[in-house]
Amino acid sequence: MKYLLGWLIDSKNQQALVYRRDGSITQYPATAILSSEDIVPGFTLPLTKLL
Repeated sequence: MKYLLGWLIDSKNQQALVYRRDGSITQYPATAILSSEDIVPGFTLPLTKLL
């Protein structure tokens, strides 16, 4: 299985890092709403629920 998207939840720094298959990485603050992008259309999750 090839992974398309990874979320690293950093509770110490109150943020998430999203890793994509193309090698890009995006940093999100605690107030962000994470999405699965096109992997699971419509799925979102407020990062605060994971911190």
